Amino acid sequence: MIKWSPPRLACLVLAAWLPLQASAGILDDAEARRAIIDLRAKVDAITRDLTTRLDAKSDKTATLDILNQHEQTLAEIAKLRGQIEVLTNEVSKAQNNQRTLYADLDARIKKLEPRSETIDGETAQVLPTEKQAYEAAMANFTARDYKAAAAALQDFVKRYPDSAYASNAQYWLGNAYYALRDYKNAIAAQEVVTTTYGSSAKAPDAMLNIATSYAELKDKVKARKTLQTLVARFPDSQAAQSAKDRLAALK
Repeated sequence: MIKWSPPRLACLVLAAWLPLQASAGILDDAEARRAIIDLRAKVDAITRDLTTRLDAKSDKTATLDILNQHEQTLAEIAKLRGQIEVLTNEVSKAQNNQRTLYADLDARIKKLEPRSETIDGETAQVLPTEKQAYEAAMANFTARDYKAAAAALQDFVKRYPDSAYASNAQYWLGNAYYALRDYKNAIAAQEVVTTTYGSSAKAPDAMLNIATSYAELKDKVKARKTLQTLVARFPDSQAAQSAKDRLAALK
């Protein structure tokens, strides 16, 4: 019969307990930490109880009883270590999922953040979705699919009326209508440029296009009046020079 002294028994329990200390270090989850602290407390309580019993009793029967309890304790510790390992794996998986979620969220946020774009010589903040929608509409225009371009540009100005691209979209909407020979809608679209977006770089050209559309409708009076207004309102613009040339030809 091996007689276990309190120091030797304490060392044995401590040896079984030390891996718990190492495993707990990688846990960050508050709930898992609390669970591990509770498990450690159980191990400490069992160790103290065994030590107290060994100090209080020295007869062989009591020692045998305590050794049996010790074996049970080791089994319980092994069970607790298994629980801690499960908790460790669960927390590790949760942390990995959380990191993946944060990375995905960060990527999504960046896609929604405004970016600096140069539009008509000026820098403006534009959402990526705005730029994509505008470029898609203009791709239709460049491909001479004016019907699709008109629909896309009309949708753009409804969705993004305050976009830095809005005045350009409205201007090219007028041009799309003109290309479709829908001169009345062309005039209406360009008039929005001259009023709602009157300070934009496209306003002078929009007025010139209005005059052109009136000419196509054989309305020389309104065509002349629009050209005169253009020269008065934007005298230094290239469109104004073209308007002067047209006015001279109309005399």
